[in-house]
Amino acid sequence: MSKMYSYRLHNHPLERQSSKGQARFTRDELEEMTTFELRNICYKERLVEGIAGTLDREELIRTILKFRGMQHTLRIEHYRKGGFERIVSVLGRYLNAQKPDHGSIRVPARIVLYQGIRLGLLDNYVIEAGPGLGENVLLVNDNGELCGILNVKGQEDEPGKYLLTAPSHWEYRMTANQNYSLYFTRRQDSDYLYHAYYSDRPLIPANLHYYRVPVAELEIRIPEPTDTVLAIDFGTSNTTAGAYLGSGYGQALQPEEHGLRNQDRLFGQNTPYRKRDEINYVVFPNVTDKQEQWLELLPTLAAAADCADADNVRMVYGYDALAYIQRNGHNSRATVFRGMKRWVNDYERTEELMDAAGNTAYLSRGDILKGYMSYVVETAEQQFKCRFTHLHISSPVKLKTQFLDMFTRMLPEYKIETEDALDEGMSVLYNTIADQIDKGTYVDGEEYQALVIDCGGGTTDLSSCRFSIHEGRISYGLDIHTSYENGDTNFGGNNITYRIMQWMKIVFAEWYSGQQRRIDMDALIDIPGAELFRYVDEYGIRAVYEGMEARYLEAEKIIPTKYRDYEQRSRDEYQRVRGNFYFLWAMADQMKQEFFRKTGILRSRFHDDSEMTMDSDIKITRVDRWFLSVAEPDGRLRNEYRPPDVVFNIREINQLIKADIYEIVRKFLDEFYQDGRLQDFSIIKLTGQSCRIDVFREALKEFVPGRSIEFRQKTKENSQVPDLKLACLRGAIRYLNAKKIGMIKPVLTNETPAIPYSVTAYTHTRQEMTLIRSLERGQTFGNVSRPQHTTEIEFLVWADDGSLRHRYVYKGWADSFRPVVYEEIEEMYGAYIIQDETDSISNGETKFFVFAGEQRWGFNIVPVMRDNEQLYVADRQFFAFENDLSELDFFDGTK
Repeated sequence: MSKMYSYRLHNHPLERQSSKGQARFTRDELEEMTTFELRNICYKERLVEGIAGTLDREELIRTILKFRGMQHTLRIEHYRKGGFERIVSVLGRYLNAQKPDHGSIRVPARIVLYQGIRLGLLDNYVIEAGPGLGENVLLVNDNGELCGILNVKGQEDEPGKYLLTAPSHWEYRMTANQNYSLYFTRRQDSDYLYHAYYSDRPLIPANLHYYRVPVAELEIRIPEPTDTVLAIDFGTSNTTAGAYLGSGYGQALQPEEHGLRNQDRLFGQNTPYRKRDEINYVVFPNVTDKQEQWLELLPTLAAAADCADADNVRMVYGYDALAYIQRNGHNSRATVFRGMKRWVNDYERTEELMDAAGNTAYLSRGDILKGYMSYVVETAEQQFKCRFTHLHISSPVKLKTQFLDMFTRMLPEYKIETEDALDEGMSVLYNTIADQIDKGTYVDGEEYQALVIDCGGGTTDLSSCRFSIHEGRISYGLDIHTSYENGDTNFGGNNITYRIMQWMKIVFAEWYSGQQRRIDMDALIDIPGAELFRYVDEYGIRAVYEGMEARYLEAEKIIPTKYRDYEQRSRDEYQRVRGNFYFLWAMADQMKQEFFRKTGILRSRFHDDSEMTMDSDIKITRVDRWFLSVAEPDGRLRNEYRPPDVVFNIREINQLIKADIYEIVRKFLDEFYQDGRLQDFSIIKLTGQSCRIDVFREALKEFVPGRSIEFRQKTKENSQVPDLKLACLRGAIRYLNAKKIGMIKPVLTNETPAIPYSVTAYTHTRQEMTLIRSLERGQTFGNVSRPQHTTEIEFLVWADDGSLRHRYVYKGWADSFRPVVYEEIEEMYGAYIIQDETDSISNGETKFFVFAGEQRWGFNIVPVMRDNEQLYVADRQFFAFENDLSELDFFDGTK
């Protein structure tokens, strides 16, 4: 029999099983469930008391806990002022009864702890002990001094084994005596320590038992700062990070007496996640998976976990946020942030947060983003055991200035790379160039042309590159000319997820409407696959999806997902409809990933319980807590807890997304194809996580021969992260390291595009003055004057078709004025502000100099004022021509 390939969507992270295979639950988990879900547990677990009687919610919870309850964990993990001192007091007064362990508790012979770096699974310190071990462990030296508080977490798959852990903000006390022991306690005594740490009131005296286990060699280290650059690819849907661990990594460490130990300080543990003289990717624990896989990408996601203390809001990020959403259900009130990359031009805005319990608080978008980036850096520091001080953060070419400014202000404790910062397109292109250098597949001095299509989670960009490689006497000379050719800020992986969600919603609506049948894809898109591309050429993309969009509107009457329309309804209705959207979105995204991961899966279905199948090509997705709200004819919403008995297949999904993908490829390449320029490119490279879909290659073959397309999907064995996703990160890391060690001498030229926008302002007589003229490379700067007391001025941005794109109101410059002489202005702004213009400024006049940005994706404003014959200049402010990554937001409640 073939092995069943199955996974659990929305697997509950708190679910446990006993040695007999029975499910175990905690009170916190049960309190988050609906009454129906509690009764369903009683039914599945054959708890007669819960099935026979008409118990209320609390009685159902007590019944389940009685027969299937799991001990609630009381770990000391969050800092509380004075808590450490209270444990010191308990240690001296009540921890008196040492019990012999007779060798039943085994600890690693050597343990290394790092100040301010969390301890966890990557460190792999395993404790072997019997059942009933308390989860709080005390680190004590031979003088009886408390040096730290650690935790142990039981290993589900290996009874009797515990993982030694500690949070990142924990401090270990450095003492003169460095002979350390671990004090283990019984569960009830460990719980006493927990309450002693967090309680401001004294507890009743107790006689606490403990087991003292000496550690042969335990070292507390202060992590050393490194000049190694941590590169981060901040994506719309997922983020990756990594570093090249070469000569600069850990070189500041103090030498030790024994040469072998000195070599062992950072690479002593045999871990595949930390290798010298290689690119190392940061791995993140996927806690939504029962096996807790470690993946090289982190969802760009944040959720409000605890707002009870408005001054100390606890946010969770990435997979922790996904687990939090799954634990609380998609109709929870908890605030969740997706698409945070879109905040770049409005990151100072304040957001209202709410946790699952209904507590509210306020945080700025900048603080939320800072928390997310800090989590990425902290995870890297845990893995690499050092302190990063230097970050490189990739950004879209059109918004490079804004991203660098934002992160520089947001993360002042780090040096943000600006001089050698690569945009996303350049990073991908350099990765291709580095491959040619490594393989020797280039001709010295010959010019190559490359075209890169980068389809990420939210946007798609097209960049071209002309480059040549010269073998110099001491380094490779690189002459690289890049040009941004085209882009679509409204197409990416999320569009594909949305199409699949539409298809799911239509199918489920047909099923729940009582017809118990499955609509066929051909009924929605009745164009044969072989003719689909020609149909798009002739009739356009809208004609392909007209029928589907109409059926989707009909499905809204049965399974509503447009929760913005319910803002004036009751809270229950709003949360139900909002839950519908996010539940369907999560399932669609999971199905997309499974179908296009190259696992041989051709069919997929959902089930609310485990199910065996003889077919190896079908994915059975177990959904523990299926819940959809279906509208009755009278408008009331009824609950559906059973998934429809339908199967989705890869052929239908390909037919569904084929026209969308062809349209974006046609938009980018048709002009190149028509004027014959496409044949000049020797390399056409697909990159970005969404490009793993074979339909991209199929669409490209309409324009170029297949052999010219570089379309690799190399992945590590059992890896869920495609090579395409890591191309941008790898390119940035390789560039920074090659330049650092002097292997390359690059000359990078970003060819300046013609500005497709005009910038105007009105004079006091209401005459419109053009400051920057559209599509003209000559007029890229100008100025307009106002009286000194002016506090705001409006600038208009016009597209080349004459439509008004933006109105920018500029204000708040007065506080940044500082006295200068013209030579200082010339040094800062050169030809954009000439001396004749500043000499003509009268006393009491402010002249606003407007000029295009360096890469011409926006414009700068610099106010210059004269007062009592003294010149003053204010800080420069940048305004983008396109002020958002995407005008299309899938999470605005209108889909």
